[in-house]
Amino acid sequence: MSLVVYIKTGCPWCTDVTDFLHTNNIPFEERNVFEHPEYFTEMQQKSGQTKAPTFEIDGEVYGDSDVDEIKRVLTEKGVL
Repeated sequence: MSLVVYIKTGCPWCTDVTDFLHTNNIPFEERNVFEHPEYFTEMQQKSGQTKAPTFEIDGEVYGDSDVDEIKRVLTEKGVL
């Protein structure tokens, strides 16, 4: 499984998502859109919006998400 999480510095929802993933030992690539403008552009092109957290699992993009959304998707995929 490939999991990319687009975050923004200081975003409490982003922290919740990354903490959840760390706690559950789920490997992911973190892309900070404030520190790397190219990630912001990439996130916007893939999701059609500018809000974070946004995550991409195996090519499927979930924009402006939260812990409940990532739990749901990972459960559906049999990861949780």
